[in-house]
Amino acid sequence: MDWGYINARMRGMKSHLLDKRALDNLVVQPDLASLMAELEKTPYKNDIIEAKVQYSGVLCIEYALRKNFSRTFRKILKFVREDEAERFITIFLHRWDVQNIKTILRGKNIHITNEEILDCLVPAGELDEATLIELVRQPDIRAVIDMLATWQIVYSKPLTEEYPAFAKSGDLALLECALDEFYYAEALEQVKTPSYNNGLIRNILSLEIDVVNLRTILRMIRDRVDPKEAEKFLITGGREFDRRKLDHLLALHSIEEVVEELKTTPFRFLADIPAPALRTQKISVIEKQLEKFLVQKGVGAFLGDPLSVASVIGYFWAKYNEITNIRIISRCKTADFSLDQLKEELVYV
Repeated sequence: MDWGYINARMRGMKSHLLDKRALDNLVVQPDLASLMAELEKTPYKNDIIEAKVQYSGVLCIEYALRKNFSRTFRKILKFVREDEAERFITIFLHRWDVQNIKTILRGKNIHITNEEILDCLVPAGELDEATLIELVRQPDIRAVIDMLATWQIVYSKPLTEEYPAFAKSGDLALLECALDEFYYAEALEQVKTPSYNNGLIRNILSLEIDVVNLRTILRMIRDRVDPKEAEKFLITGGREFDRRKLDHLLALHSIEEVVEELKTTPFRFLADIPAPALRTQKISVIEKQLEKFLVQKGVGAFLGDPLSVASVIGYFWAKYNEITNIRIISRCKTADFSLDQLKEELVYV
């Protein structure tokens, strides 16, 4: 495989991402109309123009971002097709299949309209837009799972197995956790053979699992969920925390205690969060720092061996972060955030 060619393409695409100056220029726009006008001066121009035909305001920007994200990664798959790199990219794109299925299940669970659900989907994985539309048309969660099983889509397996527990408790987190566990187990299985590329993928996947588990633990402690009950929501395969360490964290009595325990781990940066935020159990503040850490680690892959999958990993996270930042900017414009507040929500890499 010509990894040199793939690396050159990835770095070329990275050069078209918005830098800090461009993002700050979006931040200072006074309203959504001005924001969209500025986006038309960027690589998102055609997506915004297309979106304006059907939508306005935030929905227009959201639609444009979804289209751009999906098209970008299908473009990458096209020029690496038949190469080993396709396997690595597909692992990362499958997360969008999982996220889309979660979004559909959540929508059905709270009985919002099909149109509202569709507006939240990103058809960047193997489940294309037509497939997602058909899933959204199903009347309820059971029907969605049955449709996935009929089409022999692999994600039907964990959902079917966990559905009886969900039907009994009504706790959608059971289905979402089953999807996450299945996704990460399958992904790690694909890269279990020792090699440099597989090691890069395993490291970032395992780090993601650690972050997912930490979020779960913090929420469980905040909500005072019994540790034995909370255990079933944890995912195996993390890099820093084995089952024993996870159980130990779950048994702690406060968020402050968890942060104190993490001082000897790569997550020691959480100790810099102001004490009042920890005392008031503002999980969102901690989650923001965890997300920032994960993005920075992902984008940092660009510093790895150029003749490897490193640049693919780096670009994926850089693009994901750009899309996320633009979404934050557009939403804050409708929520009367100050410029300083808005900038605090962004992750610059």
